[in-house]
Amino acid sequence: MFCKEGFKVLISFWFIIFAILILYNINRMTNSLCIQKEIAEDRQPKVFRTINVLITIMLLSSYIEILYT
Repeated sequence: MFCKEGFKVLISFWFIIFAILILYNINRMTNSLCIQKEIAEDRQPKVFRTINVLITIMLLSSYIEILYT
């Protein structure tokens, strides 16, 4: 049986791997969106930054919810 601290470390490790995969796939889809909608080159960094910040907030809130409930 896992101790509580070991369980938190295990969950944290897998969640970090999961978060990296999610961010990678979201960035790939954002790039496809920029290409498909022909978004101007000067606006693309703002689109990527906005989406990445929102996804990071979602992932952090999910991590906190999983870890502390």
